[in-house]
Amino acid sequence: MSGEFAIEAHGLSKHFGDLKAVSHLDLKVPRGQIYGFLGPNGSGKSTTIRMLCGLLTPTEGSATVLGTEVPGKAHDLKPKIGYMTQKFSLFGDMTVLENLQFIAEIYSFPTADRAARIDELLEKYDLVGQRRQLAGTMSGGQKQRLALACAVLHRPELLLLDEPTSAVDPQSRRDFWANLFRLAESGTTIMVSTHYMDEAERCHRLAILDRGVKVADGTPQQLQATTGMHIVEVLAEDPYRAQEALDRAEHVASVTQLGIRLRVLIPEQLQDPAALVRDHLESSGVVAEVRLTTASLEDVFVAVTMPATEEAP
Repeated sequence: MSGEFAIEAHGLSKHFGDLKAVSHLDLKVPRGQIYGFLGPNGSGKSTTIRMLCGLLTPTEGSATVLGTEVPGKAHDLKPKIGYMTQKFSLFGDMTVLENLQFIAEIYSFPTADRAARIDELLEKYDLVGQRRQLAGTMSGGQKQRLALACAVLHRPELLLLDEPTSAVDPQSRRDFWANLFRLAESGTTIMVSTHYMDEAERCHRLAILDRGVKVADGTPQQLQATTGMHIVEVLAEDPYRAQEALDRAEHVASVTQLGIRLRVLIPEQLQDPAALVRDHLESSGVVAEVRLTTASLEDVFVAVTMPATEEAP
């Protein structure tokens, strides 16, 4: 493989009439890493992935994927990529084995090697017991493993995953990510879109999208170190009353409740943020413990997607 990056995009944009689904997106995705797309529904994650694999034509900008220009030469790219959608898109009225055989045929996988490759995937993704089962009757986790097996059957260099764990239980999500790490360790580049913070933290690098615009890009550790905010944690006897009081405070950029704790964002140019929060709570008659803490990825997301009108002066 040549080139440091599996994906390079410059000024990539996609408009649907007046809607700017993706706007002037620049990307560099290193080979052999898991690169995450974090953002809420409607932020442009799926549209970007579809442009990168040649399913959508950009309104503006350009992209090179595995050394191939898209969408111009997308046909040459298809044998090199695997694509897994959010919705189970295989054939429910075919067995697990039949789905894998069909995918092998689609990708013209060498006939002499098909049976061995399918057996390998059935074993690797814990589907041996379901090989004769109709895909439509399987559990969410089993369908997910089958979809991943089909996506990697032809040993793609790049795997594009569009919110692949949105319909499965936490254990299935953990198992799925264990499989992704093994693929990355073997050299596969993976781009995965998600709106789960814990999944984003597992990525080697990630971009945060907000209304079609990339608002942050880096490793999870880099993003957590550069929020532009002090993070103050508040443990109050009455968290609802504490949040109401802090929502009225002049220098508070955001307040988020997590269980009985509050996460308060204060612009980093302000001095002694814990004292600011403590003084405001005391003046409002709220009893609470206040301390500075480090940023979580959720704090980063809140900070970079915050509308300008909500930012503290």
